[in-house]
Amino acid sequence: MRKPIYDVMKFRNLKEMLQKSGEAYGNRPAYIFKTEEEGKFREITHKEFRNDINNLGTALIDLGLKNKRIAVISENRYEWCVAYLAIVTGTGIVVPLDRALPDNEIENLILRSEVEAIFYSNKYSEVMERLKEQGNTNIKYFISMDLEQEQNGIYAEKQLIEAGKKLIEQGNKEFLDAKINEEEMSIMLFTSGTTAMSKAVMLSHKNICSNLIDIASVIKVDEYDRFLSFLPLHHTFECTVGFLYPVSKGGAIAFCEGIRHIADNIKEFQITAMISVPILFENMYKKVMKGIEKKGKLETVKKGIKISQFLLKFGIDIRKKLFKEIHDNLGGKVRLFVAGGAALDPEAEKGFNALGFTMYQGYGLTESSPVIAAEDDKYRRLGSIGKAFPSMEVKIDEPNEEGIGELLAKGPTIMLGYYNNEEATKETIEDGWLHTGDLAKIDKDGYIFICGRKKFVIVLKNGKNIYPEELEALINKIEGVKESFVYGRPEDDGDYKICAKIVYDKELMEEIYHEKEEEKIKEIIWQEVKKVNKTMPAYKYIRDIIVTEQDLIKTTTQKIKRFEEIKTIS
Repeated sequence: MRKPIYDVMKFRNLKEMLQKSGEAYGNRPAYIFKTEEEGKFREITHKEFRNDINNLGTALIDLGLKNKRIAVISENRYEWCVAYLAIVTGTGIVVPLDRALPDNEIENLILRSEVEAIFYSNKYSEVMERLKEQGNTNIKYFISMDLEQEQNGIYAEKQLIEAGKKLIEQGNKEFLDAKINEEEMSIMLFTSGTTAMSKAVMLSHKNICSNLIDIASVIKVDEYDRFLSFLPLHHTFECTVGFLYPVSKGGAIAFCEGIRHIADNIKEFQITAMISVPILFENMYKKVMKGIEKKGKLETVKKGIKISQFLLKFGIDIRKKLFKEIHDNLGGKVRLFVAGGAALDPEAEKGFNALGFTMYQGYGLTESSPVIAAEDDKYRRLGSIGKAFPSMEVKIDEPNEEGIGELLAKGPTIMLGYYNNEEATKETIEDGWLHTGDLAKIDKDGYIFICGRKKFVIVLKNGKNIYPEELEALINKIEGVKESFVYGRPEDDGDYKICAKIVYDKELMEEIYHEKEEEKIKEIIWQEVKKVNKTMPAYKYIRDIIVTEQDLIKTTTQKIKRFEEIKTIS
């Protein structure tokens, strides 16, 4: 089993985490916001953040919400974070909802989770008004993140914080003294998918805190780090690693203003660390390299990488000085990128590391709170997801001749089960082992390599397995290609023809190949795909392609919705 690298603060639940880290880092900034004055920022300290949590939790218990389920839905913002922790550290069970769901699915999940209160932003006012009028849910309290005070029976989060403050001043200690049961469900999370298919994952304080301690024991972050929050907060990866982890370490969080503003926000907020999905980092890397090429500095940078890599063998690191211009373009402070949620292109990982940025790949599932394994400050191997975390055990189930089989994981971060779905729980957890649904292999040193999703593998008549993700990674390297989707088309002989739907970047196609017409673009891409084919055994050859400008159908964390996507292909 992997050993921790660092000594860490221990805590059994999130309430204890807030108390201990609050005492250590109370005066440090917890959140940073822009003001109307350019270059001026407003900060909320860890002490102020914890006071808001305590005040809101006290008010929620006063409303009669002790041990009740409470939902939270909004864009990433401070009020979401306060609500989440006010619910989970002494009030009841928090139910974070996907902010990208259509109204009917939001209603469906509210009914399924049986919540009695909901925090929401203005964006959801219309659907909440309708639910309030219909009265078909268990919701007794609708709480707005944007109202200054109660209005037409809608409560205001700000007003509740003030009310809670007065209650504490009057001696109300119900929330402050609340006891936490670390073993029972405190968080209910819905997996992505339509509401009929989505499962409600039950997580406990023990699950989340074990994961936070694991992360801290292998990846160094401190109170001087600043995180840019970009992925949706309802997603376990962002919630645990991008929100609760920096809070536990006394770090600061700034909210990204949107995908187009990432580079600017990294500069403006002087960001040092960021977690996101691979596609974001891959696109960032492509842009960085394209910028270098446009300036005619590509050969210089390549030479610089060779020199710096040679010096690293002797413990001399000159990368930040050598590539100062590149670092300055990203604010000059970024040191850590962590990718998760899908496989990261090794070229982007290797490239960022060569330029002096620390780039790690991690892996996990909602069902494991979420991180099972990651590269870290000691254990790294290109293309792998690192080793299993200190508290986790992993193994390969029924490996084939290549050592590839389903990845199983066991440890304190594994969910309690699926809510009201004993059958699915039994299918997913056997003898304490979580069946991840991902195919992987583990090398002799314990590094894990993900090969693809078990349910997406294309099995040919000759028994050979095709992993779509492997082929997609190769196609995505073609200049002008944004993303791709590899699938098996059933043939009359009962076998599959390997095909790809390829999304191209219109501007890049014109810039690189001087071509606008889709048919000609298809021919250019097809010639490139043929070159890719030559690098592989014949059974993996891509035999047909579709090209389009339209982005693929994806989840909020940018994973391709494969079953939805296949329906679009006639």
